[in-house]
Amino acid sequence: MPLAVVRSLADVRGPGTVEELADFEQELIDQFLLAGVGAGITDGSLADDRSALFEFIRYTGRPVWTVEAADADRYLAYLRKDRRQARATVYDKARCIARFFDFLLARYQGEIHARTGYVLAQPIDEFNRPTHADYGAVRVPPSEEEVSRLFDGWRQALPHARKYLPAARNYMAASLWRRVGLRIRESAMLDVRDWRPDLGEFGKLHIRYGKGSRGRGPKTRLVPGIEQVNVLMDWWLAEVRPQYGSDYADPDAPLFPSERGVAFSGGHARVGTEALRAGLTQAVAQWLPDWQGRLTPHGMRHYCASSLYGRGVDLKAIQDLLGHEWLSTTTRYIHVRDEHIELAWTSANARVAARLGQEIG
Repeated sequence: MPLAVVRSLADVRGPGTVEELADFEQELIDQFLLAGVGAGITDGSLADDRSALFEFIRYTGRPVWTVEAADADRYLAYLRKDRRQARATVYDKARCIARFFDFLLARYQGEIHARTGYVLAQPIDEFNRPTHADYGAVRVPPSEEEVSRLFDGWRQALPHARKYLPAARNYMAASLWRRVGLRIRESAMLDVRDWRPDLGEFGKLHIRYGKGSRGRGPKTRLVPGIEQVNVLMDWWLAEVRPQYGSDYADPDAPLFPSERGVAFSGGHARVGTEALRAGLTQAVAQWLPDWQGRLTPHGMRHYCASSLYGRGVDLKAIQDLLGHEWLSTTTRYIHVRDEHIELAWTSANARVAARLGQEIG
């Protein structure tokens, strides 16, 4: 419930010095970040929140309890027009500021009023709050025929690759993006022990570094070895991975190693995401040039969802496979294959045609 006072918002009642109020403002920020630690938000996300808040405070040049919606209007316009920051960046910063002021309103609005004389207001409101960064960004994946052409050409060229092992590794990782929608980091962070052929009919991949929500750290899930992933895993672990070195039998060794060995261990370091990304880029340039510069690992994830949905896989099953927290996120991946509008139009025309036929008859 908002705090009701009979007082002008400009009527500052400051019991402390400038230094004391500055310390109070810093304390409010520290308490907000501490609450994030309690909620399990990772250090990296908390550092981003802290940076965004200090940037906003520096831009306004005034204490947080005096900030108004008009200040946020100018700040968000500054990020978009002057800084030319990406929509996702502006969205994340606005969300951070909104959460900070929600925190102050829930816990400290009474103390803020008692110490400063100001009634706190939420500066991010329904009028200036940015829409979700994905809105308007339609991803149209390649067709089934195009993806088959890409991977057929890639697979047939493997025996003739100048460096067979990294070529096979990049092909295998990309196959996981194509077939079961893994994120690039999820695949790079897999260890040998994360393939569990004993679980379920097709075996399962234990994804230990799935994308968490709101910076709360990795979100784990089990991904079944459908779409021939189990066959590919047998090929990789039996024929290719042992060629990297003796650590292939170590359950804690990376499933996808880099070419760089680890001194004195006989094993290999973990492949970086940029190496996997470059592998897909080179393959697309060679076997699917029309998509050069457009097809990314995340685009393959969209293709996976769209392809499975087009073949009748349940939407909830696709959500679980991709590790989405919200079903609405999954729907943005499969809209290309969603034909409910076309089906409704066809059905409506059929009803009109039937009715006209009856009237004429």
